[in-house]
Amino acid sequence: MTDSSLTAPVRSLLTPVRLGAVAASNRLVMAPLTRIRADERGVPTELMVQHYAQRASMGAIVTEGTWPVGEGRTWIGQPGIESADHIAGWRRVTDAVHAAGGRIIMQIMHGGRISHELVSMTGRVVAPSAIGAPGQIRTPEGKQTHPVPHALSGEEVQQLIEQFAHAAENAIAAGMDGVQIHGANGYLVHQFTAPSSNHRTDDFGGSPENRARLSVEITSAVAQAVGAERTGIRLSPQTNVQGVLEEDGDDVMATYRALAEGLAPLNLAHVDVLSPEPGGGLVQMIRRISSAPLIANTGFGHPTTREEAEELIRLDVAEAVGIGRAAIANPDVVRRWAEGLPENEVHPGVIGHKCVAE
Repeated sequence: MTDSSLTAPVRSLLTPVRLGAVAASNRLVMAPLTRIRADERGVPTELMVQHYAQRASMGAIVTEGTWPVGEGRTWIGQPGIESADHIAGWRRVTDAVHAAGGRIIMQIMHGGRISHELVSMTGRVVAPSAIGAPGQIRTPEGKQTHPVPHALSGEEVQQLIEQFAHAAENAIAAGMDGVQIHGANGYLVHQFTAPSSNHRTDDFGGSPENRARLSVEITSAVAQAVGAERTGIRLSPQTNVQGVLEEDGDDVMATYRALAEGLAPLNLAHVDVLSPEPGGGLVQMIRRISSAPLIANTGFGHPTTREEAEELIRLDVAEAVGIGRAAIANPDVVRRWAEGLPENEVHPGVIGHKCVAE
């Protein structure tokens, strides 16, 4: 009898992996990194074309957070995917990435209360509940306190779900290989998930199952619109950023279990989980129950090193690893890591704080 452990292939960062419809040549995924380089209408610029094409050797690129509708815009210079101009602008990006042999996935992001009337293209800011975010946000008139948002009605929540699905269709029309729903880091979908920012009493608030509902319904609608094999979601349980707090461990486990159970029937392309403990019980529970390939990302405060990324794959903690700072400082990071070459030094002032905020 042959010991199967002796013949099983050894996985490494440089082996191919399939994330739904995306056949990645390696397991390094460029994390979504806001760069603020779109024009005033949110149309991608030539600088963005070059930026993404330079990093096409990554197994897959996840774009910066891209607003589905103007009301979801968080920063001036953030790109959109609402109009024909947006589609045409992103098509230039995807054509360049594909010509260089890469794969690219659009992250669809609605900022919710992390915005301001001077930034939102509708003159209002929305959220699950009328609870303002802490701190300030940059606007064309300088830093401003986050306003108290408009609490979305039940009808408006349904419209929001449709807006995400339509944005996903636009992303595929722009040549994207897939889409990722931004359900993390204190933005609108995450605002629904967390009890600190969601005080609703309808079907989208209260219990863990209800607070997880928007994530599930948006992802389901997107999967129906463009195919589950092209659909993923990003989550960040217990990151506790931007006033979106998940501090009760039992509630967190119940909420993300309900979320994962809701995603399981969809057969998603990936679930991207930002956590300092990707091998921990919470992240692995999401991975196991959702039955989706896991992109592990260790988070804001701990950039993943080459050695750590390799270990995550070797130990089967994840199917792929998301990296941010290293990908910004080293467009050819795949070659550098493959050949054991030194990396460019990371200069935070050049990279910018928003590079890890997605």
